[in-house]
Amino acid sequence: MNVLLIYPEFPDTFWSFKHALEFIHKRAALPPLGLITVAALLPPDWTLRLVDVNVRRLTPADLMWADCAFLSAMVVQRDSARDLIGRCRAAGLRVVAGGPLFQSEHGQFPEVDHFVLNEAELTLPPFLADLAAGHPRRLYASGTFADLHTTPCPRWDLLPFRRYASMCIQFSRGCPFNCDFCNVTALLGHRVRIKSAAQIIAELDALYARGWRDEVFFVDDNFIGNKRFLKTELLPALIAWREGKSNGVVFYTEASINLADDPDLMAHMVRAGFHKVFVGIETPDNDCLVECSKSQNKNRDLVADIKRMQRAGLQVQGGFIVGFDHDQPSIFQRQIDFIQKSGIVTAMVGLLQAPAGTRLHARLLTEGRLRGDSSGDNVDGSTNIIPAMNIDTLREGYQRILRHIYAPRPYYQRIRTFLREYQAPAIRPPLQWRSVMALARSWFRIGVLGRERWHYWWLLLWTQCRHPRLLPEAITLAIYGYHFRKVCERCGR
Repeated sequence: MNVLLIYPEFPDTFWSFKHALEFIHKRAALPPLGLITVAALLPPDWTLRLVDVNVRRLTPADLMWADCAFLSAMVVQRDSARDLIGRCRAAGLRVVAGGPLFQSEHGQFPEVDHFVLNEAELTLPPFLADLAAGHPRRLYASGTFADLHTTPCPRWDLLPFRRYASMCIQFSRGCPFNCDFCNVTALLGHRVRIKSAAQIIAELDALYARGWRDEVFFVDDNFIGNKRFLKTELLPALIAWREGKSNGVVFYTEASINLADDPDLMAHMVRAGFHKVFVGIETPDNDCLVECSKSQNKNRDLVADIKRMQRAGLQVQGGFIVGFDHDQPSIFQRQIDFIQKSGIVTAMVGLLQAPAGTRLHARLLTEGRLRGDSSGDNVDGSTNIIPAMNIDTLREGYQRILRHIYAPRPYYQRIRTFLREYQAPAIRPPLQWRSVMALARSWFRIGVLGRERWHYWWLLLWTQCRHPRLLPEAITLAIYGYHFRKVCERCGR
């Protein structure tokens, strides 16, 4: 069987980094890890072709070649997924779909022949068996969770490496916390399930053997869900893996704020090559943290926690939300002040949304406060809930946050706040030709054409004088700011 593995297009969003990727001539930030993992579970005698439409078009020749299409998507890719499914059906292909979008919305896609939901390690084998026997069902689902020790190494050979800025691997699934707006536990459970250190090293070896020498994103929703295993098994293995390798492979991931409580764990992560971590801060208001069951963030000095991580050698990227029932009109300035004081340069601020499957969605459905599906886009200014605050006040306050934190002056001030705290780790990527070209393009696009050009040149001069080792970070964050402002302008903010 000839099978197309199709990944829909991401819109121009905060995390797409579309405008920043232009500086390094890359087409997408990350490859479709789920699809290339599914590929490793398919029969070895099938011929596979990956079409990630973020990096190349789906052509009529692809459709003529194929017998079947496997499609995976996140909620934010909904529109592109519909278009691609329509093209596959018009070409007469059997369509098989899975992933978060179809997990929550499979009833809205009557054109799909088969849904393989939940975790593919459990639901794909019975589908394949039924398909081989000639009587596949339309829907395959599971109420249990997979043992990740059975998860195969992704099919890296299907990827056009040069078109991606980063690679990604997965160490664990599940999260021990219970934030009521998050669907991670609904999809993957509370118990943190992990791969062995040997599995992770094997995946990295396979990447390295194919010539990858750049960033690798651990896509875990909470990388530190099993601290003991990290300290005793995985991080020592990663440290040993790096020995004798002169390469630019560095890691970044997502973690909860309590990482700041463990200096030893942070030190091990930095030594293993981690240099960035995304943390869900959400709000500086303690009542709102209680409301959304964000227990791990309550009653903490969050700014001090962030600065501890920065001083340990971890750049903190943060997620923030407005629109909680306990939010008062003062929250907008409080969020601005917190973000500026913390030095979180990459600050994602969104209106509260209620994804299907979450406790928040169930509660608001009971209260009659839902209106449609969530967009899946954290920063498009939309919400599918009827908020307690006046909706016009909420939207104006939200737009005021974005207008401020991404305006050149406060944005570049925030970079300097971060650089004053940041203790760059000893493990740093070597200078690459694409970095030189990105610097040259930033000189022209930002330093000559950009309305922030004076802030840009002052940042470079200030960094060169005060923290010369951090000049690459300063330039990268300036380019990120260029992207964030483009996204805000596109949305009319």
